[in-house]
Amino acid sequence: MNKKLLLLFLLALTLIIPAYSQDNDTSDTDTDWKNWDNPADNNWDNSGANLLDIKIKGTPTIDINYGSSKMNLKSISDKFAKPGMLELRLGYTTDKSYNGSDYVSEYSFKFFHLSNFTANLSGNQNSNNIITNSWRFGLGWASGFGYDLGNGFEITPYYQSSFDWTMVNMQSTPTNPNDIYFTDLFNKTLRFGNSFQGGVQFKFINNLGIDASYERSIVYSRHLFWKWGASELIEVVGQGLIDKFVEEILDSTPSVVPVVNFLLKNALSYGIYELRQDKMNWPFETAAPLSFDQFKLGINFVF
Repeated sequence: MNKKLLLLFLLALTLIIPAYSQDNDTSDTDTDWKNWDNPADNNWDNSGANLLDIKIKGTPTIDINYGSSKMNLKSISDKFAKPGMLELRLGYTTDKSYNGSDYVSEYSFKFFHLSNFTANLSGNQNSNNIITNSWRFGLGWASGFGYDLGNGFEITPYYQSSFDWTMVNMQSTPTNPNDIYFTDLFNKTLRFGNSFQGGVQFKFINNLGIDASYERSIVYSRHLFWKWGASELIEVVGQGLIDKFVEEILDSTPSVVPVVNFLLKNALSYGIYELRQDKMNWPFETAAPLSFDQFKLGINFVF
């Protein structure tokens, strides 16, 4: 994809989205004492848990994903054997109806994840390309708006972002000696990275759903904090403007919000991650990252 067109798209996207509304102060002034005889106060749904005195909102969730992955490192001429991936996510989900609509719901999922990417899961362990076995863990959050169609059935398009740490084990040596230096930057070393994911969740009953998604993750050869932070800030500001824009649409036409929110947020991140394929801390002149692209199917249990 033409990088100049992508850059123009991103600039236009962040310039045309207005930040109209201001956040309202919805904090409670008296949360320590409750009238437990009042049904509104005696509500155990989505109660979450207390961890080190930090309130974790939502209901416990287990999410299991399987998919196929493609690895890419633009600094080398050799190719990677495509690994399969298996992922476990543990976290808390909130899913509530939006006040302005009877059929639009608001979804949030905050989680810890652990993933394994290995050629053994894809049948490519005997490939002539570079064979790898990678482990990844991190923290992430997903959000979106969905359609509540009744009887426990919901369709929720969502956007997801995460911070990751990845350990790659190069199980074979590149055929090109010049590539060894670049692969050794990642080999058997814990490296920091980021990822985004766009997907659609289908919930058939209150406690069970399936998920189809696409994820792009990048692994940095070095964590250049200030350049990384400036690059992240560009994406965060863009996503924040989209959030404000979506809030305005919620007030006028809530029925289109699930689709508009999904398209805008994922389009912005996809464009930025494409630019980071050549420069890991775009727009700064930095090395190319190791990237993973995966299509995933999952099943999630909400307790």
